[in-house]
Amino acid sequence: MYVFLIPLLFGFALGGASAFTATYSRWWGERGGALATSILRNFLGIPLWLVGYILAWVQHAPAAFNPGGLTKTLSWLVIFAGAILVSWGHQMLGWRAHMPSVKDTLVRHGVYGRVQHPIYAGIFLILIGFTLLNPTLPVAVASAVAIGFFIVMARLEEFDLIERVPEYREYMKEVPRFVPRLKKR
Repeated sequence: MYVFLIPLLFGFALGGASAFTATYSRWWGERGGALATSILRNFLGIPLWLVGYILAWVQHAPAAFNPGGLTKTLSWLVIFAGAILVSWGHQMLGWRAHMPSVKDTLVRHGVYGRVQHPIYAGIFLILIGFTLLNPTLPVAVASAVAIGFFIVMARLEEFDLIERVPEYREYMKEVPRFVPRLKKR
């Protein structure tokens, strides 16, 4: 029943490569480090964890509740809001989102002026929306594991970013990780 966890977890392990860009760059140079991160995360890790999540989605399991029209509408609104955050975060980072490098610079404007990890925050919303849309135990487990992974990933990436972009340390003090403050400091 939980076979979906194999590609999901293996995909997360490979997807975690973005937290080691500085290390890979020390081993294989700036270009080699960027390529290693991109290949491990984008071409191996992300597709694998998506396969795991899809396997959880199609797993035959009883629903915790039957989502009615209001729940489905709310689910799609949450998914849409998450997709906007993910898209906006990628657009703001540009190429850095797909191929991190030791030559990256800090982005502090737009959505990155409000939260450090808008892409992960958007993924959280998408996963919550999916869980409301298909409230089965496999989907809830896959979503919970994914959210846990991204929380850990964010912290690991912060260590890497401090090494690659030293001003990130001060940025961390000023901008919250996932949820924006109502009032700016």
